[in-house]
Amino acid sequence: MNKKLTAFLALVIILAFMGYIIYDAITEPGRKGEPSTAKDTTYYDNWSVDRTVHLAGAKLTSVTVSDDGTVFLAGDSFIRSLKGDLTDKWNIKTESKITSLALSGDTLFAAMAGTILLVSTEGRLITEWGPYEENSLITSVTADKGLVVFADAGNKLIFVLKKNGELQSLIGQSEEKFVIPSAYFDVALSDNKLFAANTGNRRVETWTTDGKKLSQFGEPGTAPGAFCGCCNPSHFAVIPQGFVTAEKGINRIKILGPEGNFIEFVSANNNFVPSVPLDVASADGKTIYAVNSADATLYIYKRK
Repeated sequence: MNKKLTAFLALVIILAFMGYIIYDAITEPGRKGEPSTAKDTTYYDNWSVDRTVHLAGAKLTSVTVSDDGTVFLAGDSFIRSLKGDLTDKWNIKTESKITSLALSGDTLFAAMAGTILLVSTEGRLITEWGPYEENSLITSVTADKGLVVFADAGNKLIFVLKKNGELQSLIGQSEEKFVIPSAYFDVALSDNKLFAANTGNRRVETWTTDGKKLSQFGEPGTAPGAFCGCCNPSHFAVIPQGFVTAEKGINRIKILGPEGNFIEFVSANNNFVPSVPLDVASADGKTIYAVNSADATLYIYKRK
């Protein structure tokens, strides 16, 4: 065999080997039961849609749910309550779009761009707080037995209020500022801690209600536990397992543990509009509610 032929065969073998390595890297499934992070990976949803409620013509933005299964929905100039069987309970009109809902006891807190409405669980308007800062854009409200907290994406601040509406503290004025590129800035109170989505940094932060940062988790990326693209997690809620989060860009809903470790997908295989994330809520971690403004539908998920 002459030298040219030998060299040619060696080159063919090397190219074939390199091709195999590339193919193997792309198609290899994730280790330890996790899916690969390749673009063509199929992720598996451990939850499925149990029921849906379509509100024709409504521009849904927000959802929250009580321990007894009462569902509260809001959107462009309305707040609506559904019984546990998803039949209508009441429906009221508002002067402008509701951006977020939170429930504490028998009071529903409904955020608009610059004010907070207080509504009874029977649909009666109690009072209105605000307007707040100039250029306010309130994107999220949360409440517990002692406090009401809202996030202002316009001023990149978190307002901590007493239950009488008096300001207790402002978070975001120190060197630990929030990076908020767009109108996605979610907050949640749980176990005397405040959780905030620092969306420009693709992470969730834990704070005390007087403004001391305790910890954070999250990183950019397409991996199951990461947050891809800008402004994520766009929405989240605290559940017994840890957190349920919703993303835009790659429109997926997933469950993360208390320290941010990936647990499972609720919905990764869907036809949701990538740029329109779903607001999420859950009272027990067993049923997850998600509202899609793109198709005016409430999706109710249960584990398979």
